[in-house]
Amino acid sequence: MDNLSSLQRFNIDELAAQVTEQYQNFVVNEVNDSCLRLAVFTGEYPWHRHPDADELFMVLEGELFIDFEERETVALRPHDIFTVPAGVIHRTRAEQRTVNLCFERAAATTEFIS
Repeated sequence: MDNLSSLQRFNIDELAAQVTEQYQNFVVNEVNDSCLRLAVFTGEYPWHRHPDADELFMVLEGELFIDFEERETVALRPHDIFTVPAGVIHRTRAEQRTVNLCFERAAATTEFIS
């Protein structure tokens, strides 16, 4: 494998500006066994948990709310960082367009709660 093939520049603002859908979440890049995801959305993501991985959020634009079953909602604004521990049931929501980064294990699994 050619190690130089991973030498690529990404501009998060440019990637976010290309999103036209109400919800889009994708992997920007992977490092070791972790990945950096970019999420651009308005609305609610379903209740879920990641049984085997913590999930770190960093808001770049807008306001992201993280709701929990057993604690108060956390509101994140630009440059705020918050980590949801593995196994904790939560959902994310945004009343207006929100751009955020998520750092997690690349092989993290998601269990949706009905």
